[in-house]
Amino acid sequence: MSNTLQLPIDAVGIQKLLPHRYPFLLVDRVTEFEPGKRILAYKNVSTNEQFFQGHFPGHPVMPGVLVIEAMAQAGGLLGYLSRDTAPDKDMISYLVKVDDAKFSRMVVPGDRLELDVSIKRVIRNMTLFTGIARVDGEQVACAEILCAEVKAD
Repeated sequence: MSNTLQLPIDAVGIQKLLPHRYPFLLVDRVTEFEPGKRILAYKNVSTNEQFFQGHFPGHPVMPGVLVIEAMAQAGGLLGYLSRDTAPDKDMISYLVKVDDAKFSRMVVPGDRLELDVSIKRVIRNMTLFTGIARVDGEQVACAEILCAEVKAD
């Protein structure tokens, strides 16, 4: 797969790799990729996002848990792309742990959420990622994210 990898990877290419779909697909484009090391992706945060209807009316803010989820999805892309094979449809990757999450700025409509995710360690079927989310070069969140790949039911 990486032999023919062409950057950027758009939403159509991302949907070939991740099982997520709207409204829960939180990565729009991959712009950088280093196999087994790092990925840089982004999400365009639109005023039309469903979560803004209730979070918060008149003062829309992207929920922090969704910023973490976006980093986890970017990590999933990093894992799939690093394998150099198509994703195994019988396997699915789940977020199982988040450590040291910090939020330093709100993400609002019109922001481009940049997701910079690196592999820290791979242990059997689990991958520990470090992620930093930025808007306009300024860090908005960071976390360590553990994902486990298991057989889908």
